[in-house]
Amino acid sequence: MADTTVAPGDEPEEKGRSNSILLPILGILLAYLLYRYLRPRLRGVRLDRLTSRLPACLRRPSRSANNVLLPYFAPIADRLGALQPYLVPIADRLGAGAGAPPYGRADALVKFAGGEALTVAAILEAPGEVVAKSSHSTLYRAAMRSGEAAVLLRFVRPACALGSDDEASAAARRIGAASHPNLVPLRAFYVGPRGERLLVLPFYAAGSLRRFLQEGIVESQRWNIICKLSLSIAKGLDYLHTGLEKPIIHGNLKTNNIVLDTNYECKISDFGLYLLLNPAGGQEMLQTSAAQGYKAPELIKMRDATRESDIYSLGVVLLEMLAQKESTNDSTPNPRDILLPVSFKNLILERKISDAFSSDLVRQSKKLGKEKNLNAFFELATACCSPSPSLRPNTKHIIKKLEEIAK
Repeated sequence: MADTTVAPGDEPEEKGRSNSILLPILGILLAYLLYRYLRPRLRGVRLDRLTSRLPACLRRPSRSANNVLLPYFAPIADRLGALQPYLVPIADRLGAGAGAPPYGRADALVKFAGGEALTVAAILEAPGEVVAKSSHSTLYRAAMRSGEAAVLLRFVRPACALGSDDEASAAARRIGAASHPNLVPLRAFYVGPRGERLLVLPFYAAGSLRRFLQEGIVESQRWNIICKLSLSIAKGLDYLHTGLEKPIIHGNLKTNNIVLDTNYECKISDFGLYLLLNPAGGQEMLQTSAAQGYKAPELIKMRDATRESDIYSLGVVLLEMLAQKESTNDSTPNPRDILLPVSFKNLILERKISDAFSSDLVRQSKKLGKEKNLNAFFELATACCSPSPSLRPNTKHIIKKLEEIAK
C-alpha cells in the first residue's frame, strides 16, 4: 500500500498559501479603519494646538499671521475612500462598526434658521484659517465645499466647555432662538464626541467695529455714521435684555464682538457665550474683558453678569467710538494718548470733555453745528459707565437719547 503520510516539509507550504491571501485582506481592512478614524480629523477643523506645533514646512502662509494645516492627507483619504464599497461589508461582518456615524450622536448637530442645509461632515471637512484666539475658544473662517458663503466656526475648548452635552445643547437653543437685525445669528451648534463645542456663525466681510475704528477708515469719523452705529448696537442689546421671554445677558460686549455689514449696521456677536462655558472658562473670559477695560467694577464672576454690567460695557464702546482709541485698563497711560476707561475718569472729573473726542469729530461737529449733540453723546456714554449700577440708564432710555442726539 502506498504511503499517504504528508511529508513534514509540505505543511508550511500550505500555510504560506493561506497567509498570502489573508494578510493583504487584513492590511486593506486596517487601512480602511484608519481612514475612517483619520479622515474627519485631518480634513476637518484644524485645532490651534496642532497647527502651532507644526514645523514651517507643513504650513502655508496666509494673509493673517495665523496659518492652517495643508491638506496633505486629503489625497490619501480620497483613495482609501474609493475602497469603501468593498470594505464596508467585511468590516460589518467583523463587527468593526464601520457603519456607525463617525461624528458622534445622531443629534450632535443642532440647526437654527439659515443653517438647515448644513451637515456635520460639511462643517468638519471645511478648510479653515484661524481668525482669532482667546483663552476659552478659537475662531476660524471656513469655506464650505458646497459653494456656500464662508462661515465662522467658534471652537470652544473642551477644558472650558460646559460638561453636560444636554445642558450645552439647551444653552445653544436659547442663544439660537434670538433673532434680530442687530444680532449675529447662530446657524448651528455641534456637540463633539470628546467634549468639543462648535458654533457656526455667518461671516461678515466688513469686519469688526474695532477694526473699523482702529484702521483710520474715513467713514468712522463721520458724525452720522457714529450715530447710526451706536443706535444699532443699543437696539441689539435692548432686544437681548427685553425682547425675549427669558433675557440673555451678553457678558462680554466689546468692539471686537461687534461686526458691521455693508450698510454700516452693527450686529452684536458672541452674546450669551458664557452660558456654554464652565465656571473656569467664564472666569477666563471675564479676566480678558477686565484687562481690556470693559468689565463693570461690581462684576466678580461671569455668572454674575447683569443687564447693568452690559450697559457699562456699552458705555465703554460708545466712548471708544468718540475717542477712536482702543480701550485699556492701564493705570499709567501715555498723557498724549486717550485711553479707556481710566483716563476718561480724569476728563469727566475735570469736565475736559472736548479732550476726549477724536479731533476729526470735533471739527466736523463744529462745521455741522452739532457740538451740543457731541457733548450729549459723551454725557450719555459716561452715564453708562457710572460706578453705581443703579445710576446707569437702561437700553430703552439709551435708544431714546441716541435718537434725539442723531437729529
